[in-house]
This record gives sequence, structure tokens and C-alpha cells, in this order.
Amino acid sequence: MFESIEATVRELAQQKYLADEGLATSLFLALEMGKPLFLEGEPGVGKTEVAKVLAAALDARLIRVQCYEGLDLEQAVYEWNYPRQLLELQARRLDPGRCGDARSEVADLYTEEYLLRRPLLQAIDAANERSPVLLIDELDRADEEFESFLLELLADFQITIPELGTLRARHRPIVILTSNRTREIHDALKRRCIYHWIDYPSFERELEIVRLKTPELPETLARQVVDVVQRLRERDLFKLPGLAETLDWAEALTHLHASALDPATLSPATLSPATLSPATLSSTLGFLLKVQDDIVQVRAAIASGELAPAAAG
Repeated sequence: MFESIEATVRELAQQKYLADEGLATSLFLALEMGKPLFLEGEPGVGKTEVAKVLAAALDARLIRVQCYEGLDLEQAVYEWNYPRQLLELQARRLDPGRCGDARSEVADLYTEEYLLRRPLLQAIDAANERSPVLLIDELDRADEEFESFLLELLADFQITIPELGTLRARHRPIVILTSNRTREIHDALKRRCIYHWIDYPSFERELEIVRLKTPELPETLARQVVDVVQRLRERDLFKLPGLAETLDWAEALTHLHASALDPATLSPATLSPATLSPATLSSTLGFLLKVQDDIVQVRAAIASGELAPAAAG
């Protein structure tokens, strides 16, 4: 894995993910101790990205379970290949010689040959040559029953299938769980994990990330973009913009060839080669805000000068 906390920071940075000391410490210890890492935070702060860059840094397979209401074991763990079983059963009835005796006619249809492995079972498959990274994303969207099932998996990295018995991992997966905290996750699951909260980044850290992810963005514009987003997070909005929205907006402005924002109107101070009106630029707020009431409020704040960023230069 990683030799130290400092090495963890460096390895993630090579994948263009800037982790602070707290996150790097939690991740390093999760890898060293073989414990799942549970990440909570507002949407868009980079929780899911941790698993992606970790898999890339370790050159490991990424297995993802995207949680949603109603997620059950058939979608997440396993199910039997019923169409194939039915075809095999029909073939045996037409050709009795295909099975040894009547007792085995159905019994041997419930073997690994007819098993469809879903993400959780793939993660602990004994055939894995090395530990994969298992991402259980947005666990708060799943039902509590699914949470309860995860207790066995996270405690012993094993899954019990009635027809086959208990299947155990030969190489324990590296588990990352994320939650947007739309509901509380049960303490029994949290106790099996190392917990870390990812907050919105500071101005300096967010600016550093924008520079890293959109190097073509002019320095003045990068600072103004981050300044506007930081101000938006201080407002009473229904949905605050996350880091993901900051990066989307920054990339959108590069496609508009903007070099700076006018501090009075948030319109481009200079544009090359195209020209852009303040109204047109205001429409790009959809990259930052995902609720119409928030967009209306922010447009009014722009018109009144409340969100004026620092002047160019």
C-alpha cells in the first residue's frame, strides 16, 4: 500500500486529488489496518473521487455499488441465472442421460456455474488475484435492510449463500463507503469503519484544486471563480455548490474564452475571440446551482452587486 501519510498525499496528488492531512491519515490507517473507510460530507466535495483515485494509484480494480431506495441482494450481491437453469432443465428432460439420477436433476443446477455475481460478491471472489477497491456509494439512499446485510460483509468479508455455503475473500477488498447524510447511518455499521467527514475546501485549497484541474483557466479568473463560489456557500441556498460544481463552472468559462469577471456584473472583463453579454454569462449559473429558486436569488444578488468578486488584477 502506501508507506506513510506523506506518501499517501503524494500518491493521490499524482492522480490529481489533493487530500488534506486528516483524509490522508484516515485513508492510510484504513489501508494499514484493513478496515473500511466511511466518508460523509455534502454532495460534490470529492467523496466518490477518493475511491476512484485510490484504485488508480494502487492499479486495482474498482467495483462500485451505487445505492438507491429499494436496492436488494439480487442487484448488489448475487442471483441465480434462472433462464440458463430452465434451459438446462428442459434439455435434461429431453435427454435423461444428461443427469445421473432424478435427485441430482435439480440439485446440481444450484452451483457456481449458474451463479451471477453482483458487485459485492465480485469484491470477495476468491478468484481475485489482488484486493479490489469496493466503493459503496451514497449508502444513505439505500434502505436500512441493506445496511444490516453489510454488517456480515464488513465484519468478516464473507457472504453466506444457502445453496453454496459461506464464501470468503482470499484478498480482502479495500472498502470505501460514502454518505451525503440524507439520513443517519446505524452505529453498528459505523463501528466497523474508520470515519471521516469531508468538508467544503478553504479558499486556498479550492483555488489549488481549480488550478490543478483546469490549468488553462487564467489566474485572475480562477481566483474570481473560487471567490464567487465561496460567497455562495455563505448564502441561505437550498443546495450549496460543491467542489464538483466549481470545477464544472470553471471548465465552462474556459469554453467561453473568458479571462476575467467584471466585479460589478459578473460579466467577462475581456473576451477573446468571442464576446459575451452579462445575461449570457448569468445563464451559466446552472453549472453551480441546481435549484431554480437559488438561481433567481443569486441573479438578484449579482444585479445588486452583493456577489462582486475581486477586481481583475
